[in-house]
Amino acid sequence: MPFAIRHLPSAIRHLLVIGGGLAGSEAAYQAAQRGIKVRLYEMRPRKNTGAHISDKLAELVCSNSLGSNLIDRASGLLKAELRIMDSLIVSCADSAAVPAGGALAVDREKFAETVTARIESHPNIEIVREEVTRIPDEPCIIASGPLTSESLANDIARTLGSEHLYFYDALAPIVNADSIDMSIAFKASRYGKGDDDEGDYINCPFSKDEYENFVRELLRAERIQLREFEEAIQNGVNAGPDKFFEGCLPVEIIASRGEKSLAFGPMRPVGLTDPRSGRWAYATAQLRQDNLAATLYNIVGFQTNLTWTEQKRVFRLMPGLQHAEFARYGQMHRNTFINSPTLLEPTMQSRRREDLFFAGQITGVEGYMGNAASGLVA
Repeated sequence: MPFAIRHLPSAIRHLLVIGGGLAGSEAAYQAAQRGIKVRLYEMRPRKNTGAHISDKLAELVCSNSLGSNLIDRASGLLKAELRIMDSLIVSCADSAAVPAGGALAVDREKFAETVTARIESHPNIEIVREEVTRIPDEPCIIASGPLTSESLANDIARTLGSEHLYFYDALAPIVNADSIDMSIAFKASRYGKGDDDEGDYINCPFSKDEYENFVRELLRAERIQLREFEEAIQNGVNAGPDKFFEGCLPVEIIASRGEKSLAFGPMRPVGLTDPRSGRWAYATAQLRQDNLAATLYNIVGFQTNLTWTEQKRVFRLMPGLQHAEFARYGQMHRNTFINSPTLLEPTMQSRRREDLFFAGQITGVEGYMGNAASGLVA
């Protein structure tokens, strides 16, 4: 049975959308396609977040993978449904795709540039480069994301009558492709499922001794000493019953759970046959293409809170990365979200204000496609 949107004025002709990420861009586009005049607020570059590096809309600050493209997987089925519904985000992702096996991964710069160009050229959308510090009194969709500014987050908490929640997210490092030693590393896709016959991923194979030494050095490496982060790691975060959000654990936290945790996690070797030995390694770290030119690769699953000096030292212990040059180091940041089951209707509509909607990761939705879909729904 479809959800009914609570009473709204039937003649909404103007809409504010706060936040130019995946959800906000999708929401603005969908409303504009339906003849509504949209004013899209994005505070960058006037005020940055600490995780973003550009002023582009829909910038991907974490992985460049949007998940599986296979329709027998939930993520792939969602993409297929979004394509049918004229999703801006999926359309732009398809046009910026890079080889990633059965997944949809993108050149993050081309993707953001394409989304920005589509939004800027839409006759019903005006982009305003200003920070919004209070919830507007007119119809709006708040899609300000997990890096919502403190002033707006505080006003949201006051308006909704609830403390906002949070967890800590982390980014993985990106290395220059020409600094990878391909006499040691090899190209392959897991179980041969890829677009490229040679393989879509670069793989760094570990012997047992190399793996154990890597884990030892990872665990003894210095972390960034940010008091708030350290307390969260030790005491848990304000995000529910669990200490961590399991989808974005720093690699050093995974390693601390047991000597073989990485070998059964992001470094699992199954399905990755080294063409030189004809066997699976004891453990394997994968690097995924990060841009169309194939000059940048990110280390899959290696989000981290190590200091930059330690990242260079420890990650260069990976076979094939002994001379790696880093285009971006990993880092951690705080993600803010609201208690949606308590505060929102199933339609993403505030229970306190009928003309106030929320979308994207600030609602607790996880994953790029889930966030885009929530913007479409809102």
